[in-house]
Amino acid sequence: MAFDDSMDFKTTDFRAHPELYRIGRGEQGVLSVEPYKGEILPHWRFKSPEVASESAEAISRLFEDYKQRGDFVGMDMARKFLQMGYTRSRRYANHKGGRKYKQGTKEILPLDPDPAKAQSAEVFREAWLRVKDDPEYRRLLAKHREAHESIDRAT
Repeated sequence: MAFDDSMDFKTTDFRAHPELYRIGRGEQGVLSVEPYKGEILPHWRFKSPEVASESAEAISRLFEDYKQRGDFVGMDMARKFLQMGYTRSRRYANHKGGRKYKQGTKEILPLDPDPAKAQSAEVFREAWLRVKDDPEYRRLLAKHREAHESIDRAT
């Protein structure tokens, strides 16, 4: 099911109303879904491999906390932050300034590699794949889709 970006994210508490949460694709909603954004974002950093490692560990601990509570939305948001750590680190690994395209165009700028950011990306990639493949996460993912997103597909 597509992520519903028309929703009122400022007033919706997805912990209280997990049935409103739509998984979407990739990282969709990572900076919108509360209260999770507020809980996870302060831990999200990738300046160096050491900082990325601390960040990925903190976010992975949050994932485990959400898992202990059976909070699928929290688990999925932690997964999205780890995935975003990987994708953003990769962008900065390829383009030191983080800008992929020449301003105002679709022209891709030449690569300007940053090995430290590439290491940061790998740290996040490993953590992301670990939580994405977690058996309980996979079980709750299927349960959430069946309970809340299959309805949307039928309409």
